[in-house]
Amino acid sequence: MKNKINLKKGSHSAWSLSLKSLFVSALIVIGIQAVQAQEVQYSAPTWYFGIAAGANINFYEGSTNQLSTDFTPPTTFHKGNGFGLFLAPSIEFYKPDTRFGFILQAGLDSRKGNFDKQVTDCNCPADLTTDLSYITVEPSLRYAPFKSNLYFYGGPRIAFIQNKEFTYQQGVNPNFPNQMAPADVEGDFSAVEKTIISAQIGAGYDIPLSSNSEKTQFTLSPFIAFHPYFGQNPRSIETWNLTTIRAGVVLKFGQGQRMDTPVQVATVVVPPKVDFTVDAPLNIPEKRSVREIFPLRNYVYFDLGSTEISNRYKLLDKGEVKAFSREQLETEPPLIQSGRSARQMNVYYNVINILGDRMVKYPSTSINLVGSSKQGREDAEAMAGSVKSYLVDVFGINATRISIKGQFKPEKPEGNGGVQADMVLLREGDRRVSIESNSSELLMEFQSGPNTPLKPIEIVAIQEAPIDSYVTFSAKSDEVKFKTWSLEISDAEGVTQKFGPYTRESVSISGKSILGTRPEGTYNVKMIGQTESGDIIVKETSTHMVLWTPSEIEEGIRYSIIFEFDQSTAPSIYKEYLSNIVSPKIPENGTVIIHGHTDIIGERDYNKKLSTQRANEVKDILKNSLLKVGRNDVTFKILGLGEAENVSPFENKYPEERAYNRTVIIDIIPNKI
Repeated sequence: MKNKINLKKGSHSAWSLSLKSLFVSALIVIGIQAVQAQEVQYSAPTWYFGIAAGANINFYEGSTNQLSTDFTPPTTFHKGNGFGLFLAPSIEFYKPDTRFGFILQAGLDSRKGNFDKQVTDCNCPADLTTDLSYITVEPSLRYAPFKSNLYFYGGPRIAFIQNKEFTYQQGVNPNFPNQMAPADVEGDFSAVEKTIISAQIGAGYDIPLSSNSEKTQFTLSPFIAFHPYFGQNPRSIETWNLTTIRAGVVLKFGQGQRMDTPVQVATVVVPPKVDFTVDAPLNIPEKRSVREIFPLRNYVYFDLGSTEISNRYKLLDKGEVKAFSREQLETEPPLIQSGRSARQMNVYYNVINILGDRMVKYPSTSINLVGSSKQGREDAEAMAGSVKSYLVDVFGINATRISIKGQFKPEKPEGNGGVQADMVLLREGDRRVSIESNSSELLMEFQSGPNTPLKPIEIVAIQEAPIDSYVTFSAKSDEVKFKTWSLEISDAEGVTQKFGPYTRESVSISGKSILGTRPEGTYNVKMIGQTESGDIIVKETSTHMVLWTPSEIEEGIRYSIIFEFDQSTAPSIYKEYLSNIVSPKIPENGTVIIHGHTDIIGERDYNKKLSTQRANEVKDILKNSLLKVGRNDVTFKILGLGEAENVSPFENKYPEERAYNRTVIIDIIPNKI
């Protein structure tokens, strides 16, 4: 039997705490709780306490030779590996359904291992093992990216040396097997760092072991962590360093908060209060004749990557120019079947033809075409040149009456959208050719200058189910929040129509969608809502609806005011127009319905507020204009509809549609309608 040489200067405990004492302490903290036979629900805990246990897989790199001040072996050791125990109490804090939290673990951290076998000068095999271990303190930031049971963590590792023992063994030359091997050498490494500061990152997954009917809830969390080599040099001399991969589990528990009271016999459960209302106008017009003064935006939008006029615009041949007229715009089929206000957009898609027709009628007029392109001035000039070539070649306009210019962005860009999807839409809106002129024959009344819109077009339009005829359904509650809710609307014969599901508090449905061809009817309306907790709440009411066709003798007048992107103040070019053109058209005792809209760029709630501000801006200008001439007989109705696509004037697919959706529509209705 080989002798042992002990070079240790003093005794060190291999473990600061025994496994037995740790687990006994954990049982004392956890306790034994009697579970009452009551149907009580508890929330998930926010504080967790428990025990973390795992195995350290240690990898040695670098070199070590002088093991202590008293012993230097005849060879140098380099790489090695081994397994060690990790055992530590654990404290965690994180709120349910959140991303960030905190973890603190402090306990025993063994970095023991074996260096790879070396051969000395005497051709003798040599082995070196170490029981290196620390008391470690590891605070970590906890991050759950999906607010789920999967989480990642990371932070510093502060380790205090606990055990620095080594054992050196040297065998005999295999060519002389009868030799006696030297005695094993045991001792403590010298020049050992008392404190190690390094880092660790890891990932874990929470597996609940208890239901939410138990106040004390247990969770098992398997984890894996990586402790890189930097900062982990055990000694202040030589180059020996450590890299560790740790795998293990955390058994933890916490106490939830009571979510409801125990179920008692004969207890009456009061359902949450939900206000469900139906607002059905007494008269729901099916159609209303409207003489519309439609604004003509002085922009031609170009597709990304193209300098040719888009096929969305109506382009004529030379032989079609003489037959072109404003009346033709009301009868010809739209090029783009947008499904909403197709006739009005068809007017806009003839903007270049309307411009050419007016320049032919007024030969003294001239225009400047300003192209804007992120691709640069040359690309922008090519866009403007396409419009000029069309006017010259098809309408025969003298080229000297049309000047062109290219620039990087328009004088009034659409702004910044914030999120990436909005930025794409804004860039589409800025790729355009602006039609500028100082010729009053081409421009809106009372206006001049480069940013003035073209003179509007008057058309006779038929509006299906105007805004003021929609039936509004509202489901509101201060006690619960609906995840979704839907409608079941039944007539007297029991025929049921279903609408939804919806996520907003209020929705509007056209009366014709419910009544169909019936002139009127009484309906039972059932609201079925699902709360975020999964409960189903049902409310019922009845309502009477009347479908009414207005008189065809008189007709309303409609004007539209277009706002700049993200602006609630009416452009200065419109203020005089509202006061001198629109205001005098309002008959005595008439009604003015003003509804504001926005495009889909930006947040829905913000756009709702913006549309209301736009509508009130127009109302104030009209009202002040009437007061100046001593009139206060007009009834104003304001509707801020935001980006609501079921009632927006146009689609939002193309930049011109989004530009026209930044509008306030003014319906002037005589008192007999």
